[in-house]
Amino acid sequence: MNAILNVIWLIFAGLWLAIGYVVAGIVCCILIITIPFGIASFRIAGYALWPFGRTVVDKPTAGAFSTIGNVIWVIFAGIWLAIGHVVTSIPLFVSIIGIPLGIANLKMIPVSLLPLGKQIVPTNARFGS
Repeated sequence: MNAILNVIWLIFAGLWLAIGYVVAGIVCCILIITIPFGIASFRIAGYALWPFGRTVVDKPTAGAFSTIGNVIWVIFAGIWLAIGHVVTSIPLFVSIIGIPLGIANLKMIPVSLLPLGKQIVPTNARFGS
């Protein structure tokens, strides 16, 4: 079932969202000092491309620098990516059959706003070990 949802997601939302994350990642890598943001953006691009069967959890080793980095991220890239999620979810909700995809799209907003200190893991993975 995850594969079917991922293919439908890829066609209707995933490709556009992943492109947005890749563009943000490229810009961050060009600016050198923001390379950690670029790496996080590329990681989330893969998640935005194929999200079903995976989830986002807090990284236990994340510290104060992740918090500071997330504040900077929200200002320069996070808000725009979150708006992209909202805009992409609207046609999914309107289509009735895309409502589960719209809900999944809105669930990705927290990681688009605060990507540092997060880890993407399979949904069947054991957490905290």
